[in-house]
Amino acid sequence: MKRTEIGTSIKKAKLLLDRSEIVSIPTETVYGLAANGNNKQAIAKIYAAKKRPLSNPLILHYKDASSAFKDVTIVPKDAETLAENFWPGPLTMLLPKKQTIPDSVTAGKKRVAIRVPQHKLCQALLETLAYPLAAPSANLYGRISPTSPAHVKEQLNKRIPYILDGGICEKGIESTIIGFENDTPIIYRLGSISIEEIEACIQKNIRLKNKPENNQEVLTSGMVKHHYAPNTIMLSIAEKHEGKNLENCGFIGFDTLHPDFPNENQFLLDENGNLDAAAKELYRAFHIMDAKKFSSIYIQFLPDIGIGKAVNDRIKRAIQKYNS
Repeated sequence: MKRTEIGTSIKKAKLLLDRSEIVSIPTETVYGLAANGNNKQAIAKIYAAKKRPLSNPLILHYKDASSAFKDVTIVPKDAETLAENFWPGPLTMLLPKKQTIPDSVTAGKKRVAIRVPQHKLCQALLETLAYPLAAPSANLYGRISPTSPAHVKEQLNKRIPYILDGGICEKGIESTIIGFENDTPIIYRLGSISIEEIEACIQKNIRLKNKPENNQEVLTSGMVKHHYAPNTIMLSIAEKHEGKNLENCGFIGFDTLHPDFPNENQFLLDENGNLDAAAKELYRAFHIMDAKKFSSIYIQFLPDIGIGKAVNDRIKRAIQKYNS
C-alpha cells in the first residue's frame, strides 16, 4: 500500500468506507480505525491492520442514540438515562445485540458495544453514512493510543489509506464502557466519564470489572492485561530507583518535577495539577518520551479520583507489560 494520506475531506472518507476500506477517524477520546460495521470484509481489515486478535471485540459508533438502540434487543432504563445525559459523548454501552450485527464485531459474543461520539467532524461523517462505524483505537495492538493524526501515521503508515484529520483529541482517554448484569451496572473499562459521574446520574453504586475473571474471555475493548504501552520499559516511580544511574531515564510526572532526573528528561502532564488536562496529555507524553529512546521511563500515578482512576488504569496496563 502507498503512503497513508492525511486530510479533512469527509467526502473522501465516506468514499473509502463505502468501498469497504478502513479509515482513521477523530473522536473526542482517541483516533479510531473505522470500517463499515455491517460489512464483514471491511471489519476483517481492521483486525489485520492493527494486528488485533480476533477474540477482542470492537465498538460500534452511531450518529445518534435512536440509531444505536435499534441494533440491540434490550435497552435498560438506566441505559436510556445514561444516553440522555452522556450521548453524544465518551460513554460506551454493552447491550444484547441483534442478529444483524456481524459476529466479527463482537468476537462472537452476545453483547455489542455501542456509542455516539461527540467530535463534530466524526458526527458529520456519520451523518453521511447508512451504517455504523466499527472502530477500535487507530494503533498497532497493545501500543500507545493515538490522540493526533501524526500518532496514527507513526504506527499505521502504509497500512491504511486515509486519516481524517480532526485535530488533537479533546479528552485523550478512551470512552468508559458500561454494561448491566442482572440490572446491576458494571464498568468494564474506566474512561473519560468517571464512575462518580455515572453514579450521580443513575443514583446507583457501580461495580468495576475491568479485567477478565476466572479465565473468562475478554468481554469488550480495553480489558486485556497489557495495553497502551510504549516500546520503552515503563516503571512506576514508586518502585525503588535510588542508586540507579538515571541520566538516560525519563520521568513522566503529574505536576512537579522530580529532583532525581535531569529536567530535560522529564514531562509534566499538567503543571497546574488539573486531572482533565493531565488525561489529555497522557498518550502524547507516552509518544514523546518513547521517541527519546531512554533506557526506561519512570511514571507517577495521579490522584485516584475522577478521571485520575482511568489514567491510572492506563499507566498500570502499560507498566504491566514489563512486570509480568
